[in-house]
Amino acid sequence: FGAAVTPDASIDVRGLERLGKAMLPSGATTTTLPRVVLCSSAGVTRPTWSKEKQERLKGAADIPIVRLNPFGVLDLKRRGEEALRATGVPYCVVRPTGLNDKHEDGRPVLSQGDVAVGRINRKDAAYVLTRILGEPEAVGKTLEVFAVPGALYPKPRSLGRLLEALTPDADAAGPALSEEAVEAQYRILQQLLPGERGEADALAMGQTYEQLDKDEEGRLGKRGEEDVPIVPVA
Repeated sequence: FGAAVTPDASIDVRGLERLGKAMLPSGATTTTLPRVVLCSSAGVTRPTWSKEKQERLKGAADIPIVRLNPFGVLDLKRRGEEALRATGVPYCVVRPTGLNDKHEDGRPVLSQGDVAVGRINRKDAAYVLTRILGEPEAVGKTLEVFAVPGALYPKPRSLGRLLEALTPDADAAGPALSEEAVEAQYRILQQLLPGERGEADALAMGQTYEQLDKDEEGRLGKRGEEDVPIVPVA
């Protein structure tokens, strides 16, 4: 798309803007399905929350990726979402939680308000992304997704009823939910965290929930002292 890869003009922003415009239906074309399904990331709005909200929803706001936000990646993804929405293309934005292919297959759980925390493997994330392409109820909506693992929770045959219950985006910033609705979802979703401690805000970058349960250090060191590898850019 000819977009420069710089912080202010990266593929995450300019590329999505140009993609959205390129995928706009022609004058004679009508569609009830998403023409662009964007795989974004859970947590993209959390760096912008007020201090009061970050403290109140600490289990979502004080997790490693939000606390460290390396290279401002969450900010770029948020701006990319906004750029796509502003094009007017029929879209759906999907924000998976932590991608972990060791996480067992399971049932995707959809939510809104950017308070979801947990894990989903790439296979389950791909299931959601591809199914949404055929769901008219997904158009103009932004959602988060993680997966509850196990054979007792098979994938639904259709996501239509789940998507129908979600709130459409109010503008380029995404869905406008009341703080009461956001906190209610947060309280429920915190009960579905992996592991036994249920303290996502105690994790270090690179530490698993299972390591946290056993008081084991993660691969990048202790919380607050993580040795995050920096890859030089030529």
